[in-house]
Amino acid sequence: MDVTTIFIAVALAMDSFSVAIANGLATKTFKITKAIKISVFFGFFQAIMPIIGWYAGVHVLDLISEFDHWVAFILLTFIGCRMIYESIKQDPNSIIKSYSIKVLVILSIATSIDALAVGLSVSILTVSIITLATVTGVVTFMLSFFGVYLGGRFGCILQNRVESLGGIILIVIGLRILLEHLGII
Repeated sequence: MDVTTIFIAVALAMDSFSVAIANGLATKTFKITKAIKISVFFGFFQAIMPIIGWYAGVHVLDLISEFDHWVAFILLTFIGCRMIYESIKQDPNSIIKSYSIKVLVILSIATSIDALAVGLSVSILTVSIITLATVTGVVTFMLSFFGVYLGGRFGCILQNRVESLGGIILIVIGLRILLEHLGII
């Protein structure tokens, strides 16, 4: 395993780490079962997406690069707005707090779209796709778990404002992805 693989894995895991912090903030407490559930979803999607991208080939790269940033932006903004709304509404049955499979799949896809594009372009590097996928999945799992822990710790301190903060974080991540792909930042 080379340094390039590690750098790529850490870079790909950053969105998942940030979203994991937001999820930890939303619950205001740390629960190991929820941290593991989030980490497994994020790690799995971050590991599988480069493989899917690698198999898809160069022709699909042009199709995906045209709209991947929009998909990530829309999904993260929708969930972020929902978190803000639910923090104002103070609904105890919040969809974000539920950690349902549907919510986790949406978040996992939104944070792993870049990994799909990396998988498409990894053939020009001297990096094994299986090694990259495995390292990315493990790094994402570990950082996501730590992110939920950090969010839960800060959630206890910040109390009622944390779900709004988590929503804002998701919106900012989505906006950053969009602006980066549009070449604005």
